[in-house]
Amino acid sequence: MSLSNRTTSWDGADRPETRGHAQAVPFQVDAQPESLGMRVRPVGEIDMATVGRVRQKIEECVAEGCERVVLDLQGVTFMDSSGVHLVVDADTAARAASWELLIIEGPWQVQRVFEITGLRDRLTFVDGQPSVTPIGHQG
Repeated sequence: MSLSNRTTSWDGADRPETRGHAQAVPFQVDAQPESLGMRVRPVGEIDMATVGRVRQKIEECVAEGCERVVLDLQGVTFMDSSGVHLVVDADTAARAASWELLIIEGPWQVQRVFEITGLRDRLTFVDGQPSVTPIGHQG
């Protein structure tokens, strides 16, 4: 199953992510080797303008045969509904295929989105070291 279920008409690669902040963190996303796979680390705001870049990085990891993708949200400063949809899509794809999605909790303003939507207990959150036992409920 592809994560491409949801698409945006524009990935915003050329648009600076300012959202009204005088010193906004420029968005970036990278992937680093991790036990059994890769750690995907977005930094900045995950919104309509940047979600496609995170989705692409996760899809690249899966296409390379990663058994585990760790989505590290520690550097995320803001996440809108498109970011939430990305995480849900990735979780659904992982459950339908033969790879595992683990999520490292972000700052309170990002985690609050998961709490409010009721997704906190549905997704597999870990505490920064993906080899540890997941926090909360695994569905």
